[in-house]
Amino acid sequence: MYKITLDVAKEIIAGAEEEAKNIGVAMVISVVDDGGNLIAIHRMDDAWLASIDIAQNKAWTSVALKMPTANLAEATVPAAELFGLNTTNNGRLVVFGGGIPLLVEEKVVGAIGVSGSSVPHDVQVAEAGVNAFNTQQAQ
Repeated sequence: MYKITLDVAKEIIAGAEEEAKNIGVAMVISVVDDGGNLIAIHRMDDAWLASIDIAQNKAWTSVALKMPTANLAEATVPAAELFGLNTTNNGRLVVFGGGIPLLVEEKVVGAIGVSGSSVPHDVQVAEAGVNAFNTQQAQ
């Protein structure tokens, strides 16, 4: 069974941070294991303090629901099927983009959560972290 180590988390974070620098935004980048346990968190200089919890919760949500947090956006608006979902689990579920599961052989082994900018930027930076993870896995 695959386990995300601190070294792997550092590579994921490095890939995400490079993308954040490319778009000129300070981010908080979090990596959790398949149980939602924190492996590493990285706050770039001048990143929002509020993004620390948000990034961790995005990663946790992705593991807990085995999907990108962006998949929850439409289903959780008022009058939608899952409206109010974000109030469950002690408010820990995040229902907008920036959390993405990390997969090995189609099994969720962890997740990345990114916060610090607009949702499209958070997703873009998280995707860069996922790409770094997938590249590392291919080697």
